[in-house]
Formats: sequence, C-alpha cells, structure tokens
Amino acid sequence: MRRLIILALAGLIAQLVDGALGMGYGVTSSSLLLLAGLSPALASASVHLAEIGTTVVSGASHHRLGNTDWRLTARLAGPGAVGAFLGATALSHLPGEAATPISSTILLVLGLYVLARFAIRPLAAPTARRSPHSTRSLAPLGLLAGFIDATGGGGWGPVATTTLLSRGRTAPRTVVGSVDTAEFLVSVAASAGFLAGLGTAGIEIGVVLAVLTGGAIAAPLAAWAVSRLPGPVLGSGVGALIVCTNLMTILHWLGAPAPLSIGITGALAPVLAALIAISARGARRARRLAAAAPGTGESALRTASPCGPAGVGARVGAGL
Repeated sequence: MRRLIILALAGLIAQLVDGALGMGYGVTSSSLLLLAGLSPALASASVHLAEIGTTVVSGASHHRLGNTDWRLTARLAGPGAVGAFLGATALSHLPGEAATPISSTILLVLGLYVLARFAIRPLAAPTARRSPHSTRSLAPLGLLAGFIDATGGGGWGPVATTTLLSRGRTAPRTVVGSVDTAEFLVSVAASAGFLAGLGTAGIEIGVVLAVLTGGAIAAPLAAWAVSRLPGPVLGSGVGALIVCTNLMTILHWLGAPAPLSIGITGALAPVLAALIAISARGARRARRLAAAAPGTGESALRTASPCGPAGVGARVGAGL
C-alpha cells in the first residue's frame, strides 16, 4: 500500500511539472519506476498506459484555458504516434540487461539537457497563439520525439516542447498545451506497441492505476499553473532529479558499490543546487522587473515572470 501511495505521489508531482512545463511526466515517472526495480520496457509500458488517462484530463484542461492550437496538435500527434509505436516495438524486443543502460543513458542525457536549458538565462518569448510551423517541419520532430519517448520511457516533451520554443515563433502556453494534448495519441500508440511486444505479462495494474490517479489529480492544476508557477525553477529541479536517479541506475549496472554510487551522486549535488539557484534568481529578477514597469505592453511581456500571462516563462522562449 505504501508503495502505491508513493507511486501516486510521483505521478502527481510528475504531472504538475509536465503540465506546467510541457515535459517531465514520462522521464520523471520512468526514472522512479526504474529505481524501484522495474525493467525499462515494463516501466515505459506502465507510464504510457497511465498517460492515456492523464493526457485526456490534461488536454481537456488546456483546451478550456485556451492553451491549445489544434492544428499544431494534429500535425505533431500523427508522426509522434508512428514514432512511439516503432520505439515501443524496438524496446520490447531488447533483452532487459541490454535495455537498462540504453534507457537510463537516454534519460540521463535528456535530464542534462533540460537542466542546462532551464538554468541558462532565458530569452524573450513570442506571443503568437497559432503556430506557423508547417507539416514538413513538424512531421520529423513528432517522429523523433515519439520514438525517444517510447524507448526512454519519456522524452516527448523534452524533445517537442524545447524544439518548438527554441524556434521562438509560438507563445509558450500554446506550445505546452498543444504538445501535452498531442501526447494522448502518442501514449496510445506506445501502449499498443508494448502490448503487442510484451503482452500483459509483468504489467502491474496497481502501478498503472497509482501513477494514473496521481497524474489525473494534478492535470487540471498543472494546466492552470502554466501561467503561474516559476517554470525555470521547476524545470531545473526535474532535470536534477532525472540526472541523479539515472546516474545511480547506470552506476549500479556497471557494478559500482552502493556507497560509491551515492558518493558520486552526492558530489554532484552542489553543482545541481547551484544551477537550480541560478534559475530561481532569474525568476526573482524577472518578477522585480515586471513589478517595476507594470502595464507597459510588449515590454512587460518580455520581462514578466517566467510563468506570467504569456505562458510558461514569458521569458523562456528560445532558451528552454
């Protein structure tokens, strides 16, 4: 029972971060499930089955709050579903021992990328509520993001959200809402691939329901928080969590003693804490600038709190 409660809390926290940042649910949940002893394929399968429910709630919440560009969602979801099915099928046929370092390495790289991007000083964000990106540019992005998401147990948001925001042509809240909504079809396709490759053997319904319940509770709050919470701080925090958990998994796979793994991870703690502190300082500075120059139109949007009215990080923009 205690294990299920912990998993539900993990799902709740992961969805809060994911709904506010457009990333974090899959990589955070999968990292914790791997740490709990599940194989990479079963961890990813459990997370994607849970995401079918959480993405429905999250997508509906984003739509009600006007965070979704349905054309962008459709252009990402189709290729993303194809990539997710291919990735799930590939991971299902890898031996567990071979898949563990591959999966953890993918997650570790994604965690470092997310951490670095959120700790770097963000740039001004656009305010366009409709994405100008064509199908030609979105199809390869969706295909790659879907494949990485299935093989790594997460990665749809880190790849799709960060790429779209780095192009600086669409409002952050629209990117986050559209990517989160498109994730429903990606989760369905990944789950179908895992069920085709693995069947239902080894998948614990209790684990799936626990993660789903926590995520479903957090989804409406996260959609609302897309314009309220300090996104860079949360992004840095989830990046640090992903780095620590997957580094320990890789060290364990390499045969490092537990004290050595804990010591190496602990040695990184000051660096990770410093990066999170940089994000917090940037968020505070942005709020002070916004308070000092209220109601100045476009300039206010450019200096507003990273989670101001323009969406997740009015100043995150290309620097996500």
